[in-house]
Amino acid sequence: MADTTLMLSRPASSPETGGRRERKTSFAALAGFVGLLGAGLAYAAFSLYSDVIAADAPAIALAPFALLVLALLIALGFEFVNGFHDTANAVATVIYTNALPANVAVIWSGVFNFLGVLLSSGAVAFGVIALLPVELILQAGTGAGFAMVFALLIAAIIWNLGTWALGLPASSSHTLIGSIIGVGIANSLFNGHGGTSGVDWSKATEIGWSLLLSPLFGFCMAALLLLVLKWLVRKPELYAEPRGNQPPPWWIRGALIATCTGVSFAHGSNDGQKGMGLIMLILIGAVPTAYALNRSPAPNHVAAFTAAAHDAAQVLSVRASHHSALESHGAPGDPRPAVSQYIATRTISETTYPALAALVNDILTQASRVGAIGKTPAASVRNIRNDLYLVSEAIRLLTKDHKSGLTPAQAGKLKAFKTEVDAATRFIPLWVKIAVALALGLGTMVGWKRIVVTVGERIGKSHLTYAQGASAELVAAGTIFAADVYGLPVSTTHVLSSGVAGTMAANRSGLQIATIRNLLMAWVLTLPCAILLSGALYAIFRQIF
Repeated sequence: MADTTLMLSRPASSPETGGRRERKTSFAALAGFVGLLGAGLAYAAFSLYSDVIAADAPAIALAPFALLVLALLIALGFEFVNGFHDTANAVATVIYTNALPANVAVIWSGVFNFLGVLLSSGAVAFGVIALLPVELILQAGTGAGFAMVFALLIAAIIWNLGTWALGLPASSSHTLIGSIIGVGIANSLFNGHGGTSGVDWSKATEIGWSLLLSPLFGFCMAALLLLVLKWLVRKPELYAEPRGNQPPPWWIRGALIATCTGVSFAHGSNDGQKGMGLIMLILIGAVPTAYALNRSPAPNHVAAFTAAAHDAAQVLSVRASHHSALESHGAPGDPRPAVSQYIATRTISETTYPALAALVNDILTQASRVGAIGKTPAASVRNIRNDLYLVSEAIRLLTKDHKSGLTPAQAGKLKAFKTEVDAATRFIPLWVKIAVALALGLGTMVGWKRIVVTVGERIGKSHLTYAQGASAELVAAGTIFAADVYGLPVSTTHVLSSGVAGTMAANRSGLQIATIRNLLMAWVLTLPCAILLSGALYAIFRQIF
């Protein structure tokens, strides 16, 4: 499917000797690659086993266990494909400009992708998961939950492989978002609702804007940066094209390696989180006892959670006093249907505040009984986790709703409680980070060549110069880091490709219309194709499971 990177370095020797060395290098590269892959899978399996034993989780039946293993492998496969599909953009400039040999560049990029994943915050991971329908998240371990995971992951992998085969720098982020929306729409239609009710469109719009504006920002800022460089740095060699296999001057080489490092690290910190979020969704559904609740919270979490819960319950009780008591929207005294209805409709009714106040009080009672959320008995873990998720989502929507009637002080107390709730439910074990980091890093080391040629030669009418490559990558890294701060997914592919196009425009090098048309077509078609593909797969998997 893809060329192993270390096969690309040919030593200067006789054809016969060089061939033997190449074969040895190729075998060593393959052995190292397989060794790392095997070690990573063994570590993930051992960590999963250890967590399940430590949590005293009940034994998993053979069929759910097989689905769990398959889902985890597909999720890691998505990150592997993401690595060789997206990270080719990070290494494109250093390889094309001869700043680093191809084998060194992809290993270097893979290492910093690995570090980017390990040091990521997790905000993007749970921001992407928030797009999924609430009812599917609450049923993550059921047949519908597995159908959701398989559909969106397989759809994203198929589209990524298709665009990679054509050498198109399409976006893995764009693809995954489209797949999630497709599953949400299909699930809503299955349940007899309108197709548009299955997606959190406010969150989808927020993410959509980030995906739309980031390429435009990349185009403009990379063009501006190149013009500033031309004004400040009057060294002709910086604006020259690469000559054969000759590396650039040392100071240009250092700058290009630094920008490649920044893009690689940023790509890991942003894109790696999407796989982590999906893996956590799988683990929560299949092994809730071990992963539904954070069993190793911060030392002061219990006191902070209790205090914040009391404040939130007081605020909600005050708001509830302006409304009538719970009506019969489910079992008598059960607040969950009313809270779920508010999350689904985004419409505050007379039952919203009373129901939410009752649910918070119920959570507080359960936490007081066991001493801490993380000590919840195995039989109650799934239920308390679902209650916490409902409360978190309801508070998120209420504090953004101008019709909620909340004062700034009241909204602040609710947000403080949401922070403590999220600390109990939104966590990522170290082994998950390492597994995703390894999959993304290893993916970086194969299959990059098609995208490198597109970025280096087929966007502009002239070949990429050193300054253009550095400008595009510096802007890409900065844009992705900024998106991390706000917990938004952005496309490394789109930002970097548009940055290269911006530098070509600023340099008056001209753009190859055919390539730009193909890039735009991939950008436009990715979302609807991913939606249709994942929706169709979800319908098929629902019947299977």
